[in-house]
Amino acid sequence: MTTYDAKLGLYIAGEWLSGGGRDTQGVRDPATGAVQAALPLASAADLDLALEATQRGFVQWRATAPEARASLLVKTAQLLRERADHIARIATLEQGKVLAEAKGELAFAANLLEFHAGEAVRIYGRVLPRAPGSRSLVLHQPVGPVAAFCAWNFPIMNVVRKIAPALAAGCSIIIKPSEETAGSAVEVLRCFQDAGLPGDVAQCVFGEPDMVSRQLLASPITRKLSFTGSVPVGKHLMKLAADTMMATTMELGGHGPVLVFDDCDLDKTLDLLVAHKFRNAGQVCVAPTRFHVQEGVYDRFAAGFAERTKALKVGDGMAPESQMGPMANPRRPEAIGALVDDARAHGARVLAGGDSFARDGGFFFSPTVLADVSLDARAMNEEPFGPIALLRPFTTVEEAIEQANRLPFGLAAYCFTENGRRQNLLGDAIEAGMIGINSVRLSAPDSPFGGVKDSGHGSEDGPEGVAAHLVTKTVHMV
Repeated sequence: MTTYDAKLGLYIAGEWLSGGGRDTQGVRDPATGAVQAALPLASAADLDLALEATQRGFVQWRATAPEARASLLVKTAQLLRERADHIARIATLEQGKVLAEAKGELAFAANLLEFHAGEAVRIYGRVLPRAPGSRSLVLHQPVGPVAAFCAWNFPIMNVVRKIAPALAAGCSIIIKPSEETAGSAVEVLRCFQDAGLPGDVAQCVFGEPDMVSRQLLASPITRKLSFTGSVPVGKHLMKLAADTMMATTMELGGHGPVLVFDDCDLDKTLDLLVAHKFRNAGQVCVAPTRFHVQEGVYDRFAAGFAERTKALKVGDGMAPESQMGPMANPRRPEAIGALVDDARAHGARVLAGGDSFARDGGFFFSPTVLADVSLDARAMNEEPFGPIALLRPFTTVEEAIEQANRLPFGLAAYCFTENGRRQNLLGDAIEAGMIGINSVRLSAPDSPFGGVKDSGHGSEDGPEGVAAHLVTKTVHMV
């Protein structure tokens, strides 16, 4: 049996805190349901200490040379890679994804750190032409202390995605990762600590989400909110942030449409989409979900998708043969099951899966394919966030675009066609922050990651992610 050996605690002012009469929350193994460790939760006094520390940290870090910030980020990336097996194992044991996916997530996080190290020394301003002897300068300076809230689905990458651009820009940060995947975040913070990050610059707290968010966002110390999570929670946090006019970056939910045209390379398309649909048990904000398939290939696509789905091996993420692990918590199989039942009631055909199943007490749900799903089914209108693929036929390009844009979500979309003119049209017409054409890859350290409409605003990653942590100042000199 693999041991969960994360040393859990709060990280405040350079100290790891636990005990002290604090409330605790159990961290469970999704493959068995067993509690593996007790996580200490922050009190109101702990949060006050974190706010005071991050204010001191901002004064210190904004005065730190960009080259020193960059060096710190590079060293942290090195430590992540050195500890890859240990950290990836913890991520699998608390989140459920297969170990290979956890290692891939860690590698991407290390690449993010190195990219942001480069951006730290590329925060340029402008000199505006004026009369001789006069100057106008445009400066970009760190916005201030950041409060960042992370989702549980990518417990390593989400933490790095919040911290790296903040530190590159010269900001301090208080991060609240998910309590369900606390160990991954703790191990990432230990890498920053061991790389030499001053203790006041980054704080890590866990606690009752509403209490933590209200206290951190009500404080005048906090000057930016960065949130990854659901649309309803994101809208709630924006309302809290409005009281102090802080900047916000919101990476919210999606409901990824996939447009498959009859001129695509069908086998290649199926191989890409099935693997991408069921990675992390479908618990991915950019997961392909609504598959709109042109009538000429619909039946073959549905049969091929179901065949590949049935062949997936589901099990404990630590097992080498597993291709899909459990869902992250007991809420998810129940939610997916309700969506499947509703789709069936609206006439959908189950081509694969369709049920949850007990395995050593874990939170498993079968990879599921539903065909002919009604637009009135809940799953076609609410983000499923699970291992469920929804198939519908379409006839014309115009109909496909209409369906892709039908919902208020606008995070990710995918299109598969060999027609170059159509590719250009789809890239222009589809309302999403990220579009993959004949590709499922949407994330890269140097490209912006974010959505439009109800899927949020602002970008993470790329130069845009650092720019989101800066304010603009103009200085006129005569």
